[in-house]
Amino acid sequence: MKIIIGSDHAGFVYKEKLKLWLEKLGHFVEDVGPYEFKPRDDYPVYTFQVAKKVAEKKNSYGIIIALSGIGETIAANKVKGIRAVSFFGRANKIFLEMSRVHDNTNVLCLGSKFVPFGEAKKGIKIWLETKFVEGKRHVRRLKEIQDFENKNWKGK
Repeated sequence: MKIIIGSDHAGFVYKEKLKLWLEKLGHFVEDVGPYEFKPRDDYPVYTFQVAKKVAEKKNSYGIIIALSGIGETIAANKVKGIRAVSFFGRANKIFLEMSRVHDNTNVLCLGSKFVPFGEAKKGIKIWLETKFVEGKRHVRRLKEIQDFENKNWKGK
């Protein structure tokens, strides 16, 4: 699987460890940075890079690590074609599964401050292994989102 990964300063060490783990699992990992610890970097820079690459590369997924994962989720969802979800640890296992099954999420954002590394690995594995269920209602809803992004939305 192709995974685009990025972080800010608060997620840098975490990203480096996750990258190695994902590669050991056999995934192709593309790191968009940062490539060294920069205590004053800003998460939107790397979030947008991850999101843009995922939107451009079919069948790829993105993982973004920062302090909380909240701002990254907001920023990633500004990129056309991205459906990002925040991961907060063990308590939202079902949430992660539903994000894939119902909404076909393609970017996962997590906070190094709130998700222990072991929990991150479990959550990422669940998220990557859970497949989108192409039920009529799910496909219809994703098309409505796509239509809105393309300014073709005919909603109420």
